[in-house]
Amino acid sequence: MEHEHMGVMASPSSMMSGSNGMMHHKMMMHMTFFWGTNAEVLFSEWPGSSTGMYYVCLLFVFALAVIVEWLSHCRLIKAGSSDVVCGLAQTFLHTIRVGLAYMVMLAVMSFNVGVFLVAVAGHTVGFLLFGSRVFKKPDPEDEKGSDLPPMSC
Repeated sequence: MEHEHMGVMASPSSMMSGSNGMMHHKMMMHMTFFWGTNAEVLFSEWPGSSTGMYYVCLLFVFALAVIVEWLSHCRLIKAGSSDVVCGLAQTFLHTIRVGLAYMVMLAVMSFNVGVFLVAVAGHTVGFLLFGSRVFKKPDPEDEKGSDLPPMSC
């Protein structure tokens, strides 16, 4: 049973039946962007209504986005390693990167504007630090820029 009203939807799992048989709303899911610290991001009832935990959540999403950018531009595999070891290491790094990128995407799907902004800021700062030429000078002998290919959409 789903109810929609002004871009807010109650999920079936958020509807609780009381002892008198009446339905009570527990938590509302937003279906449009909204400002506010009362949100549910990634995990059930997290960060909830705690403002402090909301800021921890924002820091977590920011860090995830920075790590995704770092994994997209890092050089962890040593030159001269065997093809099998390189392939397994690349596969492992790719799995971690995609998993973290999906976590950032799911966080943004909370429709919280603050979460959206820190996700974009995290990708921006991560690219600035690890992908741009500001902090990393290009090596003329290195024809390959990172261990992993660019992420495809």
